[in-house]
Amino acid sequence: MVTEANSKMLLSWAWILTLLLSFVGQHVTFALQDVTSDLFGTENVGTVAAFGDFNSDKQTDIFIIRNHSELFIFLADLKAPYFKPKVQLTKEAFPGDFTITSVVPGDYDGDSQMDVLLTGHRKDTITKTVVFIFWGHNQTLDQTHRVELNRTFNDQPLVMDFNGDMIPDIFGSVGVSSQVCYLRSRQEKCETALNLEVKMRVPHSNAFIDLNKDFAADLFLTTMDGYETWINKDGNFTQTLSVKAPENAKQVGQYAFVDFDGDGSQDHLLPVCMDNACDRSAIYLVKPGETEWVPVLTDFRRKDSVWGFVPSPDFPITLHLGDYNLDGFPDALVILRNTSASTQQQAFLLENVACNNESCRTAGRMFLVHWEQSDLSAISKAAVATFFDIYEDGILDMMVLSKVEGKDELVIHALKNNFEADAYFVKVIVLSGLCSNDCPENVKPFGVNQPGPYVMYTSVDSNGYLKNASAGQLSQSAHLALQLPYTVLGLGRSANFLDHLFVGIPQPPGGKDLRKQEWTAIIPNSQLIVIPYPQNDPRSWSAKLYLTPSNIVLLTAIALIGVCVFILVIIGILHWQEKKADDREKRQEAHRFHFDAM
Repeated sequence: MVTEANSKMLLSWAWILTLLLSFVGQHVTFALQDVTSDLFGTENVGTVAAFGDFNSDKQTDIFIIRNHSELFIFLADLKAPYFKPKVQLTKEAFPGDFTITSVVPGDYDGDSQMDVLLTGHRKDTITKTVVFIFWGHNQTLDQTHRVELNRTFNDQPLVMDFNGDMIPDIFGSVGVSSQVCYLRSRQEKCETALNLEVKMRVPHSNAFIDLNKDFAADLFLTTMDGYETWINKDGNFTQTLSVKAPENAKQVGQYAFVDFDGDGSQDHLLPVCMDNACDRSAIYLVKPGETEWVPVLTDFRRKDSVWGFVPSPDFPITLHLGDYNLDGFPDALVILRNTSASTQQQAFLLENVACNNESCRTAGRMFLVHWEQSDLSAISKAAVATFFDIYEDGILDMMVLSKVEGKDELVIHALKNNFEADAYFVKVIVLSGLCSNDCPENVKPFGVNQPGPYVMYTSVDSNGYLKNASAGQLSQSAHLALQLPYTVLGLGRSANFLDHLFVGIPQPPGGKDLRKQEWTAIIPNSQLIVIPYPQNDPRSWSAKLYLTPSNIVLLTAIALIGVCVFILVIIGILHWQEKKADDREKRQEAHRFHFDAM
């Protein structure tokens, strides 16, 4: 039998093993794995232009431009290569000498099937942007009945829902005015949109996103010297604020919008160059409704070298945002070059961390550059880097486009995020709500890429403190914004249910009541598909919940099995020792009996 001392030893060893396994399970690791061949095989060439669920199978597909005149749609598949080119528009689908500059998937006619908008320019009008729309039908693109807008824009337009009917519209500058174009029943109708008194910057970074936390998307317009905000009041846009760019900024990049500090409001981030050569770079932040710019990254020194942003006519200075470590604070991917060796150019991860100096004290957070990320540094001459959930598991992976000497096409690199920690997330996609289970031709309304919805959650962390975060869906569409058709909100290490999850959609003109709905007790590590149908009756909106098991489930199972096996081994050893002791005592008893008999 097992003695008391052995029992204490058994418990001690089991406790030590449990502690070690627990430590291993909670240890946070971040590494990248190149999975390009698994995803694309040998088809990893071209410019990734957009993401969207083209065939309505709840899997995100990839839109890729090749030869500046062809569009390939890589559909997600369950077998390697996981993305296969299925649908394409060749250069014969466009007029001669047409160059594609951007792709914006969406449902532009309201039939709940994905259409594709393409912008570009002709050889003789390179400064003017032409817009084509190809209509989707039964998971194909109709190349014979395309629509070419009779407006030429000064820049790539912003795709937004201007009138709140949950059908995307096309907003941009035409000459000296701003106009919006609708495509109801596939008939074009364009009209003057706003009474603008300033000229919009080219390239612009206009956005359609909630700026005052009322869950109705507003307009953010970039001007030649700063930006303007136009707040949605009862469905009509009213100018409320005009702010100049940071002083001494010689070159201004693309504005980005994110809940940087986790207070539930959308902050504005702006990458800038402090000199014309971009040898001195910085990232600034301004809170919504305020005018003070706060630096969140100014130190671009790496050992003995200084890095900076890359000014380029093809790719504006852009921050692509996403919460790679699910801590609740969004991070960024950016392209930097070595200022002392201009040919050295690569992608870097900027981690959102707590502020550690006086300059960012107002913001409370800052960016920290991951200089020693070997997987990213292995990709030379990087041109674009963005986040993408490759395996639909809620963990954001990365895609990097790089240039190759002597070749015109970009090369696509897919990097899996092998992030391991007991962190949680919630993934939300908001559909158009034009139909639910009674869509025309019995289509599934998943591939609509709806701009404008706003998502926010409130919860309690493991220490009992209230936390919240927010995000806008598809707030920007021009100049390779590469935004995902869903939002992924990190929850940190708190496994608590989400107390409240709020979803709002844009307001129509004259609408007095906000169109938003609240759900309670949302399970972490879940994907929520929200169908706002009917649009004007939020209490009737439906939400479909899909669970994604966390790594902690596997780690817990491994720890439990390991402890059980360890305990069984210890019990076996102790049982064997006890049996040897019993045999020894029996022999001693037998010897004592024979001695007494003599």
